[in-house]
Amino acid sequence: MPDGKPVHEKILAICQQKGGTGKTTTAAAIGAGLAKRGKRILFIDLDPQSNLTFSLPIAGLMDCTAFEFLTDSRATGAISVYDLDSKTGLYPIAQLMPGCQKLAAADTIISQVGKEYRLKERLAQFAPHWDYIIIDTPPGLGILTINALTAADAVIIPCLADIFSIQGTGQIAETIRTVKQYTNPDLQIAGIVLTRFNARQILTREIMETLEQAAGRLGTRLFNARIRETLAIREAQAQQQNIFDYAPRGNGATDYNALIEELTAND
Repeated sequence: MPDGKPVHEKILAICQQKGGTGKTTTAAAIGAGLAKRGKRILFIDLDPQSNLTFSLPIAGLMDCTAFEFLTDSRATGAISVYDLDSKTGLYPIAQLMPGCQKLAAADTIISQVGKEYRLKERLAQFAPHWDYIIIDTPPGLGILTINALTAADAVIIPCLADIFSIQGTGQIAETIRTVKQYTNPDLQIAGIVLTRFNARQILTREIMETLEQAAGRLGTRLFNARIRETLAIREAQAQQQNIFDYAPRGNGATDYNALIEELTAND
């Protein structure tokens, strides 16, 4: 766990109702890009598929995960957070709270009064050790997503250039409105980011206009940065490396750097 305290800690949730939108890829890339800028990062994997945990392997054995952190009062933050393996290129500035398949049962197990606040309350035990906490949420609207949005300062919504992703964006927006009303009135939508982008497709340009209109209705923005479809992003994940080290001059690194510059412009 890092020593000292940053001036400001920001919690970002990466959310999308529809799967396959680059949600986990975006969580990993934003965190890695911020770490490359000297920011101390905690990744939290709340997705039962645990793809973020695979792409960011830890150093050593895993005894405790986000599931225990949320459900077991004995599982303190000190044993739920792990240094990343050096091959990720993010050691020692970034840590991970791993996910696991048991998180799929969270809606049944986390049922007590105040269940929406479990993550926020438990994170408070850390004090602000990190500059940014990046939460990868499940592709759904259950208690894990609600916990992430209740704990977060802002949410980023990845979206493909297709009608089903736009529908998913509308569904997550409704959930955000509910969270703002009942559990986190200060939650902000940082923006919608278009992923797996192909500017040569006519359909993409039409849907971009639709997304810009949707962002306006949500009181947020469609990020100017577009994350282009590139093989290097998938290769980096398979090699368990961050995209900025794996292909530093490629489209993936360039596009995610542009996104991070937009995201942090006013920090």
